[in-house]
Amino acid sequence: MNLHEELRIALETVADPARAAPMQAYMRDQFVFLGVAAPQRRLAARGLLAGLKGIAADTLLEHAQLLWQQPQREYQHVALDMLALHRRQLGVEHLPALLGLARQRAWWDSVDGMAGIVGDVLQAELRRGGDGHAHMVPALQHEDFWLRRIAMLHQLGWRADTDAGWLFDAALALAHEDEFFIRKAIGWALRDYARHAPAEVLAFATEHRQQLSPLSYREALKHQLP
Repeated sequence: MNLHEELRIALETVADPARAAPMQAYMRDQFVFLGVAAPQRRLAARGLLAGLKGIAADTLLEHAQLLWQQPQREYQHVALDMLALHRRQLGVEHLPALLGLARQRAWWDSVDGMAGIVGDVLQAELRRGGDGHAHMVPALQHEDFWLRRIAMLHQLGWRADTDAGWLFDAALALAHEDEFFIRKAIGWALRDYARHAPAEVLAFATEHRQQLSPLSYREALKHQLP
């Protein structure tokens, strides 16, 4: 029995069909679901995914692509769980494949999950002395707004490692956009950094209030405004 058959059995064993319809409705009926909540999904797949330790990155990405092709949304989430678990096996040379996956069946759940994985890869590159952010320039300028969202969000959780210059420049580069998911991402990224540097974010948002959308401004200062 291969990995994908074992994953199918593991997920179907814990699936609750009664949950499938509400999960599908929450995602605006864009995807079908087995009815497996995130905690149960992670528990069911954990042992199988852990068994992939040490496999080649290309094989890891092949597994991710096969999971991405499955109709039920839980399989894309399993692929993200797998890539996150084995993120140390990935390098900047794998970013095109990761971003290519993100563009398939794209919605905020899979895109934001991939943003975290991309961020881990880039943070590791920066710590090795490489120029991780240079790899995000094409994404920031890409015609697909989901890739622009990944570029905006890839430093989430970096705290002291955050390149504030990149963050603020990216926010201004995208500030003119009307797309909700971009405006929300700008605010989210700024608010996340504000946990580490609230004064800097407040100063930036105040200076550029006319350029930022009301949504981005409000989200950026969510924990600072009275």
